[in-house]
Amino acid sequence: MSPNWKSLFFLLLLTLFKLCFSKSQPFTSSSSSSSNSDLQFPCKPPHYSSYPFCNTSLPITTRAQSLISLLTLREKIQQLSNNASAIPRLGIPPYEWWSESLHGIATNGPGVSFNGTIPSATSFPQVIVTAAAFNRTLWSLIGSAIAVEARAMYNLGQAGLTFWAPNINIFRDPRWGRGQETPGEDPMVASAYAIEFVKGFQGGNWGIRHDGFVERRVLEGHDGGSDDGLMLSACCKHFTAYDLDLWRNFSRYSFNAVVSEQDLEDTYQPPFRSCIQQGKASCLMCSYNAVNGVPACAQKDLLEKARNEWGFKGYITSDCDAVATVFEYQNYTKSSEDAVADVLKAGMDINCGTYLLRHTLSTIKQGKVQEEDIDKALLNLFSVQLRLGLFDGDPRNGQFGSLGPKDVCTSEHKTLALEATRQGIVLLKNDKKFLPLEKGVDFSLAVIGPLANNASLLGGGYTGIPCSSKGLFEGLQEYTKRASYAAGCLDVPCKSRAGFREAIHTAKMADFVVIVVGLDLTQEREDHDRVSLLLPGKQMALVSSVAAASKEPVILVLTGGGPLDVTFAKEDPRIASILWIGYPGESGGRALAEVLFGDFNPGGRLTMTWYPESFTNIPMNDMNMRADPSQGYPGRTYRFYTGSRLYGFGDGLSYSKFTYNIVSAPKKLRLSRPLKVDSSRNILHQAGDTLDYLHIDEVTSCDSLRFFVEITVTNIGDMDGGHTVMLFSRMTKVVKGAPKQQLIGFKRVHTGSYKSTATSILVDPCTHFSFANDYGEWILPLGDHKLMVGDIEHIVSIEIY
Repeated sequence: MSPNWKSLFFLLLLTLFKLCFSKSQPFTSSSSSSSNSDLQFPCKPPHYSSYPFCNTSLPITTRAQSLISLLTLREKIQQLSNNASAIPRLGIPPYEWWSESLHGIATNGPGVSFNGTIPSATSFPQVIVTAAAFNRTLWSLIGSAIAVEARAMYNLGQAGLTFWAPNINIFRDPRWGRGQETPGEDPMVASAYAIEFVKGFQGGNWGIRHDGFVERRVLEGHDGGSDDGLMLSACCKHFTAYDLDLWRNFSRYSFNAVVSEQDLEDTYQPPFRSCIQQGKASCLMCSYNAVNGVPACAQKDLLEKARNEWGFKGYITSDCDAVATVFEYQNYTKSSEDAVADVLKAGMDINCGTYLLRHTLSTIKQGKVQEEDIDKALLNLFSVQLRLGLFDGDPRNGQFGSLGPKDVCTSEHKTLALEATRQGIVLLKNDKKFLPLEKGVDFSLAVIGPLANNASLLGGGYTGIPCSSKGLFEGLQEYTKRASYAAGCLDVPCKSRAGFREAIHTAKMADFVVIVVGLDLTQEREDHDRVSLLLPGKQMALVSSVAAASKEPVILVLTGGGPLDVTFAKEDPRIASILWIGYPGESGGRALAEVLFGDFNPGGRLTMTWYPESFTNIPMNDMNMRADPSQGYPGRTYRFYTGSRLYGFGDGLSYSKFTYNIVSAPKKLRLSRPLKVDSSRNILHQAGDTLDYLHIDEVTSCDSLRFFVEITVTNIGDMDGGHTVMLFSRMTKVVKGAPKQQLIGFKRVHTGSYKSTATSILVDPCTHFSFANDYGEWILPLGDHKLMVGDIEHIVSIEIY
């Protein structure tokens, strides 16, 4: 384990140790923004604590049903909005369901306020950056850290307990303004991120083993996924096939995502299935868009699949005003009442917005829904609140009652944020080992670019108020006293060359030059997709002008979540190095400086394909993943894309060089022939060849097929470093509909200079070698499958007897 990780986990251990012993230490009035008598909570003694729903010895369902039975119809309807009304006669205060925690406690939702005792919270890097670390442990710890801060803010009345994160949609198109919020384009990575973040956030990850990896332990019954206790509630969003906000004439409020059963099954749905089945998420958010003509929140078969097939136990919320859009934007129904009836009967439980408040009573009066339909929704809502302990009395006497200001913006959490940024930075070019810069040498450094000296631009979407932020220039100043800055462009859109002369002069005077350009939220955000993949405005001209004037080749730093076509920089010898830092959060300045000066060896990898500008000729509203050569359609993401690319999924350099060796993996796997197989259905035809396959539901021995691939990683460079081992699979024959290749496992390992590290990756052939056919049915091709790690390949043959 690296020194950074050793110190990080030691600090986290102290935090988690304190948390584990916090149960019987309630807040005192001096540590809270309100006195004991002013604090509002249900089941408050002596007048409101005797109701059956307050009895913690009863089952959750019994308590929820008891509460529902006490409500009038109007009171029930008042609970169907994110801003649920108080029920004074039962001593139940109002509750705000909408809080946000994508990469730290955010200001977006009305449930969060920084106008109180806690003025800020740890701002972790945007999800697309954290995902580039390919580190499950990191994702899990971030979820846990955000949860601690959220519970602390809840105890002071500054946040709720239900948070609408993570965003696990597939980053399908590079122009999507919200792709930055996601783990990237690969369904396997998005699934892994969802599982780790949700488990950590809901209370499932506590304790540290000696090797630095999270040990899953139960904290007083809060395992993040049981039917009982929850520390907090996480929400998987946006269900489903949502990855277009506002592009040309297409708006998310009215967009109809036409998706094949094949793509739905093996690309769009896997992250949600994993978030529910393995992550045990307690909330699901249905999206604005329609899927194959039916609004997502009104699509009964979609929502029932989550509950009945995947075992979802929780509540389903609409995206904000997504019920109104069913009638008003999508024109799917003839009236407001029809829209309300459709979503409630489909299985949606609560509306972010006021549409159900305004139209549910008239919907009932028209006989389009029954009161029993409302009761079903309330059962799901109250059950989650009960699991969160909202009806267990004074929260300051509860398990997390001692959490407060001392647990927010801690040194442990800020160290974790820094580590996440370090691990997520991706080195894309480093000609002649230009980086790292030499420490301890007296040289001058020029830092150029509109994004280099403004920390507020580096948070990304769904950001809160950070504990403390350093701009990139400020971070670099800590490494060299002779640093100068010039913006070059007046702002990120860079409409003019007004600042070019100053930037060029500053660059000429310096020994080394760092240029920071890219995207911010003026270019990509919620409700705003890009139309171009090029650098905004005249940023490209700024880079080239400064590079031409500099004494030495320059270092180019790219910000933003979406891919950029920087072909000019990749091919320009005057640009020695290119790094992508995304939206690095509050620790971006320090993390970048550590990487540039060699205190941290970069090991991040892209979770997105970087396409050329010509890709923008492909309509963003085309949801097909697979290529169609007859239509000139190149497909999408590394799994199916057949066109040219600037950088690929998984690309990322290091200051070291790593080699691989597959030490152990089987060459053959044998399956017994199922008793009932229609041989005419089980043949794939392609280019005159036949390849037998089995439907996954025909395979009765999936568990017995699993095996570990033992891999040795050797660092043949001069620097210790973290490195992600990525194991891909590919069919040896070209088969229609099969991915070109797909990631089946990854591990981040730390390896010392000129040393080796052994690791292993579990392969489940029924999952990792299969794909969905045209009907959305999972099939396992027989014959040869190629495993690939780096440039090492290994063939595994699946045979039937």
